[in-house]
Amino acid sequence: MHYIKKIFARQLRKEQTAEERIIWELLRDRRYMNLKFRRQHDIDGFIVDFYCHEARLVVEIDGKIHDKQKDYDLLRQSLIEEKGIRVVRITNEEVNTDVGAVLKKIGAFAMM
Repeated sequence: MHYIKKIFARQLRKEQTAEERIIWELLRDRRYMNLKFRRQHDIDGFIVDFYCHEARLVVEIDGKIHDKQKDYDLLRQSLIEEKGIRVVRITNEEVNTDVGAVLKKIGAFAMM
């Protein structure tokens, strides 16, 4: 099962959305607040968009698909938060209109 998740995560990294690519370029290689982020990271069977172990922070970029799976997203987020990991949700629209505000939002969650 772990091997299958690893393959799935690898596939998701290859098929990033435009918004995920934008955020990844800003977060990768400790470019933001010197924090180490991983993309498409497995947390107890859930693949999250970005994860920072140091800050115990998940960053989820929500596109149109998330409009149809709100209940699942809330359950998933709740299970992740039970592990003491904060989750910040960012919409594609936020990324496309004000990436500076997105970084501030991520920074605020990272500093909690």
